[in-house]
Amino acid sequence: MIAVIKTGGKQYKVAVGQNLKIEKIDAQVGAVLKFPTLLTAEAEEVNLGKPYLGEIVEGRVLEQGKGKKISVVKFKNKTRYKRNVGHRQPFTKVEITKIV
Repeated sequence: MIAVIKTGGKQYKVAVGQNLKIEKIDAQVGAVLKFPTLLTAEAEEVNLGKPYLGEIVEGRVLEQGKGKKISVVKFKNKTRYKRNVGHRQPFTKVEITKIV
C-alpha cells in the first residue's frame, strides 16, 4: 500500500518501511508523528481525499540534521562586489511505520 502525505508545504509518496527526509519538524528522536493523507492506493483501488482522507500515516523520527552546504554567490561585474554566503537546510529523517 502506498500513500501521499503533505508536510512542510510538499507532498511525498510513501510506503511502509520507507525512510525519507522532510522539512524540519520540532520533535525528539524516537517520537511518533502523524501525517494527514491526501491519497491511498492498494493494487487497483485508489482513494482520493477532498482535500484529506480520514486515514493517518504514522512515522518515527530517526534523526534531526542539516543537509549539504550550498554556496549562495552574489557578484556584480566591474564594481568590485562579491558576496558569498553558505546555507545548510535543516531536515528531519522519518521512517514510515504504518498506514492506518
